[in-house]
Amino acid sequence: MASLDEIVAFLDAELKIAEIPDYPGALNGLQLENGGTVRKVAAAVDASLPVVEAAVAAGADLLLVHHGMFWQGAQPLTRAFYRKIKAAIDGGLAIYSAHLPLDVHPTLGNNARLMGELGFTPDGTFFDWKGTRLGLTAQVEIGRDELVAKVSAAVGGPVHLCPGGPRQVRKIGLVTGGAGAEVARCAGEGIDTFITGEGPHWSYPLAEEQGINLFYAGHYATETSGVKALAARLEQDYGLPWEFIDRPTGL
Repeated sequence: MASLDEIVAFLDAELKIAEIPDYPGALNGLQLENGGTVRKVAAAVDASLPVVEAAVAAGADLLLVHHGMFWQGAQPLTRAFYRKIKAAIDGGLAIYSAHLPLDVHPTLGNNARLMGELGFTPDGTFFDWKGTRLGLTAQVEIGRDELVAKVSAAVGGPVHLCPGGPRQVRKIGLVTGGAGAEVARCAGEGIDTFITGEGPHWSYPLAEEQGINLFYAGHYATETSGVKALAARLEQDYGLPWEFIDRPTGL
C-alpha cells in the first residue's frame, strides 16, 4: 500500500508535469483522486469507459493513462461521461494522465521506449513545440524492408508504409502518436524516414513529394510502452503490483 499523494508528487516531478506544455484537453497530472491510498495500479492508453470499468474489475485503485478524460473539453456530466466518472468514484479509482510529458521522457517515454525496441540509439531531438523537442532522431544503416519488419515486430502488428524515400535508410525521425502532419518538418531536418503512429490523408502524398519514407505504425500501438514503463517504475519504487489494460483502436 502506498500514499496517493506521495505517488502523485513523484510522478509530477519525474515527468516534469509543470514544465512541459501540452494541449488544453490533456490536463496532465491527477485528474481524479480516490480515498488516498493505492494498492494496485492499472495502465492503459486511453481513459475510456471500458478501460475504467476493467480497471475497477481488476481491483486497481490507480489508473495511469496517456490520453486522459478531458480531450473533448468541458462537457456535461451526463450519459457515458457520467457513467465513467461514477464507475471510477464508486470503485475508488484514481486517474492520472500524462500526455506529452510521457512522450518525451528520456527513459520512460513512448519515443524512447519505441526507439529502444527498434534497437537504435537516439542521437538527437527534433520538432520543437513551445520550447519542447517532441521527436527523436537516430543515424542508422538499414534497408527499408528490414526496417518495416523491425517496426512491425516492435508494435505487434502491421505497418502502413509510404515508400517515398530511399531504400537504404540513414536518418530516422520518430514521434509516436498522431504526428504524420510533420512530414515537411522532417524533410527540412534531413530525415529520410519518419516513423509515427498516424497522420492525415495528405501526409502520404506529401511524403512522396518530399522524398521521405513515412511509417504509420498505429497511434495506439506506438503509445502503449510509456504507461507500461511508468507502472513498472511504481512497482519498482513502491512495490505496487500492476497490469496493462489493452483496448486497441486499430488506429
